[in-house]
Amino acid sequence: MVKIPKQFRPKLKAIAILAVMIVVLIFITDYPNFIERFYSQGLYLFFCHILHPVFNIFPFSVGDVFYIGLIIYGIYALVQIIRYLLKKQWNQLAVLLLRIVILFQLIYAAFYLFWGLNYFRPSAAERLGLQDTSYSLNEVKAVTAMLIDSVNASKAALRNEDTLQTNREIYNVAAGAINNMGVISNHFPAIYPGVKSSMLTWVLNYIETSGYYDPFTSEAQINYQMPIFLRPFVACHEMSHQMGFGAEDEADFAGFVTGISSHDRLLRYSAYYEGTAEFMHAISVRDTVMFKELRTHISKPVLADFKTDRLYWKSFEGKAGTLSGIFYDHFLKANNQPHGIKTYNRMIRLAMAWYRKKDRHL
Repeated sequence: MVKIPKQFRPKLKAIAILAVMIVVLIFITDYPNFIERFYSQGLYLFFCHILHPVFNIFPFSVGDVFYIGLIIYGIYALVQIIRYLLKKQWNQLAVLLLRIVILFQLIYAAFYLFWGLNYFRPSAAERLGLQDTSYSLNEVKAVTAMLIDSVNASKAALRNEDTLQTNREIYNVAAGAINNMGVISNHFPAIYPGVKSSMLTWVLNYIETSGYYDPFTSEAQINYQMPIFLRPFVACHEMSHQMGFGAEDEADFAGFVTGISSHDRLLRYSAYYEGTAEFMHAISVRDTVMFKELRTHISKPVLADFKTDRLYWKSFEGKAGTLSGIFYDHFLKANNQPHGIKTYNRMIRLAMAWYRKKDRHL
């Protein structure tokens, strides 16, 4: 029988305990109704009541600090591993590797425990009664035409002061809209919603990302440098993740409905802009003639914003964005989103079903 050195025993016990916890979490993912009742409508909301007010106190993103610290530790660990190998300090190397295994296990378990299990709850289509997802291209065209009318009108309604809002003003308006949705529907549990500018925005630009949700601190992060008309919708999208909408198309839909329900002119325009972009993209891959015909109905000021949007992200195009896209595609597929990064473009299924509802109450 191999005798395990004393300095290894506590770490091996920790690894075993965490492994059992991870197996349990993986096992639970096969039971969406259990997750909905006991996690999404129970434990997760408990976490929100604790995490949201605590981390809202900080004016900066605590999640960003965590990731920066993780990167620094990764560099330190790599240097130490090389040093131990060169000096043939096998015990120290083994201890460090065990610590790294424990760290990865803790991150994995914390991700699913604090938020990630929401990926495996029943779909928003089921929860919101929006399962009527069969539709023809002509029906999509009709809704797209409605969205174009709305985006044109909401753009025309904008005043100069709307486009001079500070990021903090934009975030506060978006948080207020999320709160209003929480009052309207219990499917939108708004618990101290909030959004922050990411300190890593320069990184987000180069990986072509408009924002992200931190599952460890429950903070919604925004790329604060992107065109101003994109920020309100993205804020609502990321705060939709705070409300337990895991899949990206579901968060897009929740952000869209929240935005167009608002009385704030910039937020309404931002939401209609995103909705129009989603529907126009869906049509472009199915019928280019229809796409070109609908495009003629989009006003020149809105088309100018589409150009600004495209040129902004194009200025950061590169290998970093491609690699991050591949990684995120695999990440989504591993978390109950089989279409991967294309999930972002599937919001129209929910929107079509919603537009078909006579009352449109969620």
